[in-house]
Amino acid sequence: MATPVILIVDDEPQVLNAIERDLRSHFRSDYRIVKAASGADALAAVAELKRRNTPVALFLVDQRMPSMSGTEFLAQAIELHPEAKRVLLTAYADTSAAIAAINEVGLDHYLMKPWDPPEDNLYPILDDLLSDWSANVLVPYDGIRIAGTLWSRSSHDAKDFLARNRIPYQWLDIEADEEARKLVEAAVGDDRRLPVAFFPDGTVLIEPDTQALAEKAGLQTQATQPFYDVVIIGAGPAGLGAAVYAVTEGLRTVMIEREATGGQAGTSSRIENYLGFPNGISGADLARRATAQAERFGAEILTAQEVTAVRVEGPYRIVTLGDGTELSCHALIIATGVSVRLLDIPGASDLAGAGVYYGAATTEAVNYRGHDVLVVGGANSAGQGAMFLSRYAKKVTMLVRSPAIEQGMSKYLVDQIASTENIEVVLSAEVTAAHGDGRLASVTYKNVDTGATSSIDADAMFVFIGAEPHTDLVAGLVERNEAGFILTGRDVMPGGKRPKGWTRDPYSLETSVPGIFAVGDVRQGVMRRVASAVGDGAIAISFVHQYLRTV
Repeated sequence: MATPVILIVDDEPQVLNAIERDLRSHFRSDYRIVKAASGADALAAVAELKRRNTPVALFLVDQRMPSMSGTEFLAQAIELHPEAKRVLLTAYADTSAAIAAINEVGLDHYLMKPWDPPEDNLYPILDDLLSDWSANVLVPYDGIRIAGTLWSRSSHDAKDFLARNRIPYQWLDIEADEEARKLVEAAVGDDRRLPVAFFPDGTVLIEPDTQALAEKAGLQTQATQPFYDVVIIGAGPAGLGAAVYAVTEGLRTVMIEREATGGQAGTSSRIENYLGFPNGISGADLARRATAQAERFGAEILTAQEVTAVRVEGPYRIVTLGDGTELSCHALIIATGVSVRLLDIPGASDLAGAGVYYGAATTEAVNYRGHDVLVVGGANSAGQGAMFLSRYAKKVTMLVRSPAIEQGMSKYLVDQIASTENIEVVLSAEVTAAHGDGRLASVTYKNVDTGATSSIDADAMFVFIGAEPHTDLVAGLVERNEAGFILTGRDVMPGGKRPKGWTRDPYSLETSVPGIFAVGDVRQGVMRRVASAVGDGAIAISFVHQYLRTV
């Protein structure tokens, strides 16, 4: 935690310096001594300490100051630091004012000037007050804090980004926490944009985008070189697998990820069929381990960067990033994966992030402790989300479009759901509308067999209804199917005929453009499992080596 502060305020320089000297000689090992020569300067320091989440243990303030008395200062300062002990420095003539301050600002003590010798008249009093403060005040969180509302989409996006990138933060709900509301008002005034991000160094970001959060949180967002042997677009299991094998085999490698390493798999609450983890592993933990492994061997990972275009110039493959930066390479691996398909129903877009969430169970689940929630979908990701949510929610209702949950879900998950008392499965159910004013309140769904409609109250709905590939960046460059999935290997050779201009057959993970490979869920016909994605990434590097021998 940050070192607690003793703040002293006095307009007389000699007195201010003398008490600073005495306090430092006795308290410097446990407290930081901060001084101010006026009430206005002290209030500015108080606000800055609050922004940094630095605790103030004690105010030692002169009563008789021009423009602002010590009591007037304390009345404002304790709004931001209500737990701090309060001591006035007074002259004999100020005794009545000090006694009045006991009632006005909850004054803990007043000291008469002069206080010499401090061993008798200063230290014992402050030692007792500080001992009481340290015994009864919780240590403040010493890290990033995100202040917003539960129903703010931008607040959800900020929390989700930090959580998925495994960056610790503290959530402050300004609707439920009066002190958090005051903190935001003191920092940003009338600016009502949310969220507000507070950093330990005192920096405040208002409604930051993911790149601003990434840079301030210490994630790498810029490449160190203009050219690499291999550029990997996407840091899901396939991209991470490719990165690990590329760098361990001596290839200069950079991986570009627009959100967080781990991809969709990284949002999974528990993966129980991945080899080597008999008790299962969370997607976040798997992503953390794989990311650390890739970085340990020397892979660069750019976060909060999006590739907007890809082009070919002779033997080079060139990617353009969202900020206009260009990186070139010999071989390019597309591992952009898929995203959860959005609900195209009335109300869903208006309530996104305010009760309607897409694959965000691990980020938001704790906020719905004791509430009724819905899970829409019937595949493994929906089952994993329902099981995780059941730990917190009073009831989880799964709305599954198919007539049998076994049609799209692994048996181990079907069995777990069946044995979980607070999960109910509604089959042949298709969501048709989401309702709520600023936050989700209820959902309408219909029976796909009979057409009958029903309504169900819910505080949150978590959606897992299929996937859409991220391949627009290579539209018109490599061949894709009608759904946007990339063709590779034999799929780009209809009737066994090589693509135009090719003098060899494409490698099995190679696209219709030599030296551009696709791995993981973004490929046509792939088995969508974490293990197969990792295998794709590893195998792709062997083909990259073969390709590099030809250029």
